[in-house]
Amino acid sequence: MSKVTDPIADYLTRVRNAIMAKHRVVDIPASNIKKEMTKLLKDKGYILNYKFEDEVGYQGNIKIALKYNPETKVSAIKALERVSKPGLRQYCDSTNIPRVLNGLGIAIISTSKGVITDKEARELNVGGEVLCYVY
Repeated sequence: MSKVTDPIADYLTRVRNAIMAKHRVVDIPASNIKKEMTKLLKDKGYILNYKFEDEVGYQGNIKIALKYNPETKVSAIKALERVSKPGLRQYCDSTNIPRVLNGLGIAIISTSKGVITDKEARELNVGGEVLCYVY
């Protein structure tokens, strides 16, 4: 297996591919920041559930149960967009935190207070690195 240069982009791509293939569950190699992002997606209703599988001497796995509309079979996630890349980091201060689809989507931001949504960042009045947009 090759070394992934951008683990967060890899995470988003695996979820995106699983949605396009209409999979129920997707496996992703775990890291602390990915675990925090997964918790946010669950809290905001973009995924059904998740499970962290931690094995000793191994980075572990995140199993994500994807969420679809029961009638239309349309995914709860319309798009996952990487913003800050390793080659070009995107930061925002507390005054100009991006709004995604005029507040309908979320921006996941890595701040000094942890990995939080754009709305929480505005309330806490903190800025940080804009990881991705989800809508």
